[in-house]
Amino acid sequence: MELNCVHAFVGQQAVLQVSGEIDLATVPLFRDHLVRLVDTHPGATVIVDLDGVTALDDTGLGMLLGAAGRARQLEGDLVLVCSGERLLARFALTGLDRAVTVQPTI
Repeated sequence: MELNCVHAFVGQQAVLQVSGEIDLATVPLFRDHLVRLVDTHPGATVIVDLDGVTALDDTGLGMLLGAAGRARQLEGDLVLVCSGERLLARFALTGLDRAVTVQPTI
């Protein structure tokens, strides 16, 4: 499966729209897009829209947590958008939803 990442803006907020599978094969591309999103918007809240993601492995979870930490270092924040029950359950199981804000819509 392929991974697609698109940078966009919703109002003034930078959004990374992600679709496909985030796994060992695609995580380098995902990491590059996350780093660019966070580093080019210091001090801002940025959004990662995961509604198009069909699979997310532990490496991808780690990337999201790391990006949230980096955003906070830069005095900003990272918010995840996810409405899929499967991913939401995974976030709850791993505790990611306690470390990063997860909301159903942008």
